[in-house]
Amino acid sequence: MITPIHQHSLFWFRRDLRHIDNAGLYHALHTSQKVSLVFVFDRAILDALTNKADRRVEFIYLSLKELKDALRAIGADLLIVHAVAAVAIPQLARQLKVDAVFCNEDYEPDALARDKAVASSLKENGQDFFAYKDQAIFAKDEVLTQNARPFSVFTPYKNAWLRKLQNGHNDFYSRAYPTEKYFDRLVKSGSLSSSISTSKMVLENVPDLTQLGFVPTNLTQMALPTGMSGAQKLLNNFSEQIDLYQQQRDFPWVKGVSYLSMHNRFGTISPRHLVRMALARQIESSSLGAQTWLNELIWRDFYFAVLWHYPHVVSHAFKAAYDILPWRTNQAARVDFELWCAGKTGYPLVDAAMQQLLQTGFMHNRLRMVVASFLTKHLLIDWRWGADFFAQHLNDFDLSANNGGWQWAASTGCDAQPYFRIFNPIIQSQKFDAQGKFIRRYFPVLSAFSNAAIHAPWTTPAMLQADMGCVIGRDYPAPIIDHELARQRALAFFAQVKQA
Repeated sequence: MITPIHQHSLFWFRRDLRHIDNAGLYHALHTSQKVSLVFVFDRAILDALTNKADRRVEFIYLSLKELKDALRAIGADLLIVHAVAAVAIPQLARQLKVDAVFCNEDYEPDALARDKAVASSLKENGQDFFAYKDQAIFAKDEVLTQNARPFSVFTPYKNAWLRKLQNGHNDFYSRAYPTEKYFDRLVKSGSLSSSISTSKMVLENVPDLTQLGFVPTNLTQMALPTGMSGAQKLLNNFSEQIDLYQQQRDFPWVKGVSYLSMHNRFGTISPRHLVRMALARQIESSSLGAQTWLNELIWRDFYFAVLWHYPHVVSHAFKAAYDILPWRTNQAARVDFELWCAGKTGYPLVDAAMQQLLQTGFMHNRLRMVVASFLTKHLLIDWRWGADFFAQHLNDFDLSANNGGWQWAASTGCDAQPYFRIFNPIIQSQKFDAQGKFIRRYFPVLSAFSNAAIHAPWTTPAMLQADMGCVIGRDYPAPIIDHELARQRALAFFAQVKQA
């Protein structure tokens, strides 16, 4: 066992809401004689949220309650602060007289700026700041080309990622961070007792939503389990059907995905645990489903790396040449954008996907591609408008993945495919919701249309529409643009880059 080198440390929970297999927490525990634990409801983030019925805030609230109870059950506790984190963490560190603050890395530009400010404030007071890799398997410069350059296309990155994992395969399997034994040591020595009385800024219990300025949502009615136990429950369920993942993942009416994305976003489960499960399943049964799901986990690392190496992607095209595109911004475009946001484009699969997002905060990954392609290719509206809308509504919003997905759809990002990939929303609907089950779930007004007609209901004769009680243009919107016209217009639009 390593002899502790810090007398007292502070561990700062962020997007890692678990006390098990937590890299930064492990390093704090095994190098310190005493550790205080804190979570900050960061007002720099929360006060900027205009929607006060935000499922993400409620998810954090419920997950924190579980984390605090779990810590108390082992003799520890969690300090809760509602303040601007960049100010509160150095202030709390001074009040507690800690030697160092520990946390896990975050790769978003705003988070990096916050951490730089915190580290600077701590340094002025003679205190250290340590951040560890936890939300990614490989991050920053760990996966590079043979020329030591960052990858810009996924498949070569994936192959290099897998080679790196295989080269350290045995080490990876043993690289869980066993916080439990260090908790036991510190609890027995009385070094994890609560320090609540030392600071007026610390709240004794997790504040409820109204104290934070928010209101309850439909999160609990959606039966989405929260916290560490919820993540494990979902993983247990998914592990029973992971072999079918490759066949079922593209069908939005089938429960064919893991539904762990929100838990990944807030770290209620270790990404190492997920990768181990996928690898073990592959080894045990040569599962194509497990291999495909592992690819999705690698995509997370890829987009983390893209954001780290190319922070300009937050507000600019990854491919600089595409910044010249004159996206539609006039009043007609804004009307089209509002119709897209509301799920009133007249294309049932697009509209059902947008309704799923508005009603639940979740959108199936296949549908994210469909609606993003529609906005950028059919309507020629800036991908940043769509990315911002998703940022407001997605439960699992993650800047790197959201940005990467939107730029992929707009053909401005890390993608080997050229701009002429334009999804046909009718074909996508026929292929991935052939019986119209998903569409009918969100638009029962279309229920009477046949499985063949529901994908393009405006093609049904007007007399039959009236007989079915759903007249297109009255009871359900007519298409805001013809697909073939939109495709030709998009090809000409994007060709401007090649011509330039």
